Amino acid sequence: MNQVSIIIPSFNEEENIALIYESIKKEFTALAYDFEIVFVNDASTDRTLKQIKLLSGKSSKVKYISFSRNFGKEAAIFAGLQHVSGKAVIIMDADLQHPPHLIPSLIQGWEEGYDQVIARRNRKGEHPLRAVLSSTYYCLINKVVDVKLEDGVGDFRLLSERAITAVLSLNEGQRFSKGLFSWIGMEQKIIDYENVLRKNGQTKWSFGKLMNYGLDGLVSFNNRPLRLCFYSGALILCLSVLYSIITFVQILKTGIAVPGYFTIITAVLLLGGIQLLSLGVIGEYIGRIYYETKKRPPFLIQETNIRNGVAYEKNRPRIYQIRHYRGN
Repeated sequence: MNQVSIIIPSFNEEENIALIYESIKKEFTALAYDFEIVFVNDASTDRTLKQIKLLSGKSSKVKYISFSRNFGKEAAIFAGLQHVSGKAVIIMDADLQHPPHLIPSLIQGWEEGYDQVIARRNRKGEHPLRAVLSSTYYCLINKVVDVKLEDGVGDFRLLSERAITAVLSLNEGQRFSKGLFSWIGMEQKIIDYENVLRKNGQTKWSFGKLMNYGLDGLVSFNNRPLRLCFYSGALILCLSVLYSIITFVQILKTGIAVPGYFTIITAVLLLGGIQLLSLGVIGEYIGRIYYETKKRPPFLIQETNIRNGVAYEKNRPRIYQIRHYRGN
C-alpha cells in the first residue's frame, strides 16, 4: 500500500497536537493509502513535545523531530522533507487552520498526475487591515520577483516524490518555501477553500515577523533592488550635473548669490537618505552571502524517533545533524 507522509511544523501547539492527529487519522480511514505523520517540534517551550511523544508511544505512524533550538518554520519544513518515507507529502500547520478534510482532494489531484496540489484560501474572517496589506504585498512583489506568488497560497500543499527531490536539491541556507515551490514549477493544481480561524492558542506570526518574512520573499528571488539602487544613483547624478550646469550659467549671468539654506539642507537630506537606503539594500544582500558562505546546517536535531535519522534517502542531501535517537 502506498504511503502518504504528513509534515506538521509545531511550535507551542500543545492544545492542537491530539486534535490534528485525530482529524488526519479520520480522513485516512476512507482512503486506500497508509500514512505517517512527521511532527517537527521547533523547540517549543510548552508541552508540545510531550504531547507528540505520547502519540508516538500509542501509534507507530507518528514520527517526530525535535530541534535543539528554534530554527523557524522554513527549517522545520526542510527537516520534514528530508525525513519522510511516503510517495507523496502533505505540508500542514498544527493549528487546524489547514483543514484536514481537504486531504482526500489533495490526494485525488496527485492521482490525476499533478506534482503539486496546492490549497488556496480566501481571506474571509481576517482583520480587514491585514487582508489589505497582504493583498497589496502580493500585488507589489509579483512586479519585481522572478517567480509568481499568489495571494492565499501558502505551505499547505501536496508534493509528489519528484517535487520533493527537486525542492531538496535547492540547498540554499536562507530558504523561502513559497518561492521555492513556485520556482520548481511542474504540473500544478489549485484547490480553493474557505479561510479557517484558529480555535486554540495564539498565532506565532507577529507583525514584525510577517514584515521580515515578506522581506525574505522580496530579496530571495531577484536582484532588482540592487538595480534600483544603481538606477537611482545614476538619475541623481544626472540631475546633480544638470543642476550644477544651470547654477553655473546663472552665476555667469547674474553673479554669485547668497547660498540658500533650504537648498543645501534639502540636497543633503535627499542624498543622505538615498545613500543610507541603498546601503541598507546592499547590506541585505551581503548579509545573505555572509550566511551562505558559512555553510552551517539549517537545523540541528536534539532528538528523534526516526531510526538512523532518516526514513527516506534516495540520493537526497543530508545536511542535518542527529543528537539523540529515541525509539517508541
